[in-house]
Amino acid sequence: MRLATFNVQNLRLRQRQGNLVLDGAMDQDFDDQPRSVEQDIADRHMTAKVIAEAKADIVALQEVFDAETLEFFYTHFLLPAGSPAYPTRICLPGNDGRGLDVAVLSKMEPLRVKSHADLTGADLGLIDLPEELRDHPLFRRDCLELDFNTFTLFVCHFKAPYPDEGKAQIVREAEARAVRTIVENRFPKPETERWMIVGDFNESSMGNENKTTALTPLKQGFSEDILDRLPLGTDWTFEVPDTYIHSRPDRIFLSTRLAREYPQTVPQIVRTGMTRYFYELGSMAVHDELKNHSHASDHALVYADFPLL
Repeated sequence: MRLATFNVQNLRLRQRQGNLVLDGAMDQDFDDQPRSVEQDIADRHMTAKVIAEAKADIVALQEVFDAETLEFFYTHFLLPAGSPAYPTRICLPGNDGRGLDVAVLSKMEPLRVKSHADLTGADLGLIDLPEELRDHPLFRRDCLELDFNTFTLFVCHFKAPYPDEGKAQIVREAEARAVRTIVENRFPKPETERWMIVGDFNESSMGNENKTTALTPLKQGFSEDILDRLPLGTDWTFEVPDTYIHSRPDRIFLSTRLAREYPQTVPQIVRTGMTRYFYELGSMAVHDELKNHSHASDHALVYADFPLL
């Protein structure tokens, strides 16, 4: 079984020039240049190509506007790109004010799908949180839970580190605590069960550090981020716009049991079409020949193989 996670950067369906068109892979925060419909279409063909070539059995997506957007992308871009068929396509409303949600494409139909977008900190017993997180929906998007025959999948997209990085870190740590609590409530002995937590966690740190981060509640012997199995310097999945700074917001956490059952599983990072500007690690040289080329996302796609799962 191959599982992938991919932040597809603002995938949204709109009416433009009288036609339904997907937005290109761009952020208004960083790119205010006018773009043509043709550029946006080229971007989304590249996004589809990256997903199609990964040939995953399950794809967890982040930044999908709604179910209609997902269906349009699947029919008009993914299938023509040679993607496997995904009979199960899920995108439920979350809490992002812009409407960017988590989504799942799957060859297998899940036994159960559950959104946790409405949960407050108080619902989870996290009464020490700030009022905004204790008494109101805690997740900035959602923690989408899906049961399959042999394991449970949790798909997340945590708070981005802006506009206030300090406050955002508090939210992300609360989200990490909430996900852990959801898993612990679901499984009396989480270490004996098969589950994964995947997605974009917006935590910039890389490598197998010992320092405390917002994601520490998901570690501490609770699960293993298998991107830590990659050599330092090769594990980046995001490049800060207009810099050479690399980080790793995208993660695949395995339960203790799954980590033990798959000790040799090492994730693969696909950076095809990742950015129009590309900096070599350790070099200030800018490769700008990609400047006007199509762009899949500002994140890499990450996948991992779990034989016989």
